[in-house]
Amino acid sequence: MITNQLINPKSIVVVGASNNVHKPGGKVLKNLLDGNFKGNLYATNLKEDEVQGIKSYKDLRNLPDTDLAIMAIAAKYCPSTIDFLTKNKNTKAFIILSAGFGEESEEGAKYEHQIVETINAVNGSLIGPNCIGVLNTNYNGVFTTPIPKLDPQGVDMISGSGATAVFIMETALPKGLTFNSVYSVGNSAQMGVEEVLKYLDETFDTVTSSKTKLLYIETVNKPQMLLKHASSLIRKGCRIAAIKAGSSEAGSRAASSHTGALASPDVAVDALFKKAGIVRCSGREELANVGAIFQHKELTGRNIAIITHAGGPAVMLTDALSDGGLVVPNIEGKKADDLLEKLYAGSSVSNPIDFLATGTAQQLGEIIDACENDFDNIDAMVVIFGSPGLFDVFDVYDILDEKMKTCKKPIYPVLPSLQETKEEILHFQNKGRQSFADEVLLGDALTKVFFTPKPQPENVELPKIDIKKIREIIKTAGSGYISPENIQALLDAAGIPRAGEAVVTTKEEAVKLAKQLGLPVVMKVVGPVHKSDVGGVVLNVETEKQVATEFERMIKIKNTTSILLQPMLSGTEIFAGAKYEENFGHQILCGLGGIFIEVFKDVNSGLSPISNSEALDMIKNLKSYKIIQGVRGQEGINEKQFADVVVRLSALVEAAPEIMEMDLNPLLGTAEKVIAVDARIKLK
Repeated sequence: MITNQLINPKSIVVVGASNNVHKPGGKVLKNLLDGNFKGNLYATNLKEDEVQGIKSYKDLRNLPDTDLAIMAIAAKYCPSTIDFLTKNKNTKAFIILSAGFGEESEEGAKYEHQIVETINAVNGSLIGPNCIGVLNTNYNGVFTTPIPKLDPQGVDMISGSGATAVFIMETALPKGLTFNSVYSVGNSAQMGVEEVLKYLDETFDTVTSSKTKLLYIETVNKPQMLLKHASSLIRKGCRIAAIKAGSSEAGSRAASSHTGALASPDVAVDALFKKAGIVRCSGREELANVGAIFQHKELTGRNIAIITHAGGPAVMLTDALSDGGLVVPNIEGKKADDLLEKLYAGSSVSNPIDFLATGTAQQLGEIIDACENDFDNIDAMVVIFGSPGLFDVFDVYDILDEKMKTCKKPIYPVLPSLQETKEEILHFQNKGRQSFADEVLLGDALTKVFFTPKPQPENVELPKIDIKKIREIIKTAGSGYISPENIQALLDAAGIPRAGEAVVTTKEEAVKLAKQLGLPVVMKVVGPVHKSDVGGVVLNVETEKQVATEFERMIKIKNTTSILLQPMLSGTEIFAGAKYEENFGHQILCGLGGIFIEVFKDVNSGLSPISNSEALDMIKNLKSYKIIQGVRGQEGINEKQFADVVVRLSALVEAAPEIMEMDLNPLLGTAEKVIAVDARIKLK
């Protein structure tokens, strides 16, 4: 739990303080002094009476009661010191900078466990160990630099890595970002990223709290907590971006089903972020750019005006926006002609709006006013303005600042002349503005922000299914891949439409039931996992004689226990599946089916429970969506029925969490219906 003593301590002791500011115990004390901590500041050092002008207590028994202890001593001394402080000095908040704990050895892990038990016993807070500390508007409790400008409306950052937190700040500061708080959770012995985010959610105030959260996560330990509180914060008006490092496991995992191969822990993280509304970033630069975008008015439409005095950057930005799905629309008509008359000869207003290297602050203001008031097909503006080295541009950036205050449409400033206009950029950022140095990186980040979905509803209404029947089947089905009969019964109970079928063990049964189903039929072996690979699938079996011949051949295939018969159906092969991921719950996937799932791997995923609107979004965001819509005279697929199958699949795994993997592959889709032709279900 996060206590007030951690957030706003009235007194702090640095245990292991030093006069050497190149040591953590020295640097954190210096940062606290430089930050003008308003409470009582104490130090402990066994050899010194005074450290950096602060009285040093050689004996902890003489130390006054203290809210927060920042530990910069060896790991082996921390458990006894913390035990003493909790029992004798009323200390209920601790930041352990020291390493040498669970990340290093079994003995270190024991220290960690002992410390957590001690702090939990007094309902206290622990950040770390093995971290850089905590930074907020009340105190500079970190042993690193830079110390960013602290502002209640700045960014809240939570990082699983101390060094990465520093690097993110170093990337963010040149863009003009300020910070409200930085939490480096280190080993997360008591509290990790999820717990800190929970605290930020539960204490959020729509007026006073920061509305931008940046996260660096190496392991999602509590995905449901992260989902709940991230989506809650975003619904309250926050915007959250995160890096989740470590996404390579999927490439090395082997699984027995298509869904198992496609659904990995990282795919689950991706699905969680989408469900919560978190913008997922791939690196520090992108995270900082997204954070700076969050500080601007929200982009509500796709149409962007590019205002520039340099042609090359405008072309590159146009490409980045267009490739990402945003639009740089043509600007024309009388109002465009009126604007062109106010600019120097050779200027262009068709979009990009190029007003030349000699363009003035007044002209920039005229262009912005026109985009704001005259051009209805513009939703936002990107202004690219560096310096050709002919004159300073303070007046240009002042106009830009004024227009950003008054315009309802967002304006994103790209200020690329980092050396030539260094003073002007600093002047602009000191007004509380954020800017971007690279137009392409801005364009990429802007498209990612715009197309990240909003949080899904907290309570998802799933269709009614026969839960009693499902539970009866699950209880008797056993573990592993279940029989075709049980699969049929589960699909029927979930309301998922399926092809008629029969399972046979003799040639005579095969001929009889093939006639009942209606020739032609499809014949498939039961037993082998990948039927096609062993010659275990035969399509368009048209005669009774052919049924008998194929039965005799197929029943001899290794591991075959019986033969499945289905009527021969036509349609586009699509796919839906589910896979259980530890801690995350079930991932639901959909995409093109048949061999295309292996070739293209064009699937989208979501975390169950899946709403109908979420299922439709998953379908519409497939790269192959045009095939689903119908292309070049081919009929499309009934999207509503496809989405209904996805939702019912979600309802099924909610009722039967024992389902570890499930494939509906293929589903056959036509304009009229979607029907399951083949299915595999694996239970634990």
